[in-house]
Amino acid sequence: MKRKALLIGNSDGIGLATTRELLKRDYEVAGVSRSESPVESVLYRHYRVEVQDPAYIDRLKAVLAGWETVDLCIYCAGTGVLLNPFDMQSEMEIFEVNLMGLVRTACCVIPMMVKRGEGHFIGLSSVADELLSPEAPSYHASKAGFSNYLESLALALRPKGVYVTNVRFGFVDTKMARADKRPFMMSVERAAEHMLKCIEKKPARYTAPWFATPLVRFRDFMVRLGMK
Repeated sequence: MKRKALLIGNSDGIGLATTRELLKRDYEVAGVSRSESPVESVLYRHYRVEVQDPAYIDRLKAVLAGWETVDLCIYCAGTGVLLNPFDMQSEMEIFEVNLMGLVRTACCVIPMMVKRGEGHFIGLSSVADELLSPEAPSYHASKAGFSNYLESLALALRPKGVYVTNVRFGFVDTKMARADKRPFMMSVERAAEHMLKCIEKKPARYTAPWFATPLVRFRDFMVRLGMK
């Protein structure tokens, strides 16, 4: 029986690159995103759904209806814009996509894994989860909640046979990389290689590049110092 993978937010970027790698490894893959997918394979089916749609949970359950279980689920959906204090409507959408979409997905998929006693749930976060940001507070705060939630789930679910991995990248060459300065930029292909390592090793937390965390903490220290 082929292993089954569900990817959320995989029509471009890291999600798309990871989808292609899983298909090479003979996974049966279902993809869910707001856009059409360029992937064509007999092992792949795609659904256009937005994670902030009120009907998302029902649509996701319909996607999973033909599967008894999910071996692997990867949540790659994410968004972020700079703060506009004169119009903050986009702030709510960022939390809906980056955090609540993750929670809704987990609530649909993880019970299936727990019932079977095995499975792997991966969420794509960011090293921004440790950093205060006056430029994009909603993005950084949503990723902080994202990481905290996933790593807490990892502690809760490991005794039940289910692995949870929080993947924290620095800058990756995608449409999300909007900062003026993007040190140590990683290609989406390289990011997909890291994702495959996570699938193999199943750590609770995975950060790449590994030296991103001390750099982020130093920058956070300087930001806090400036607030005093």
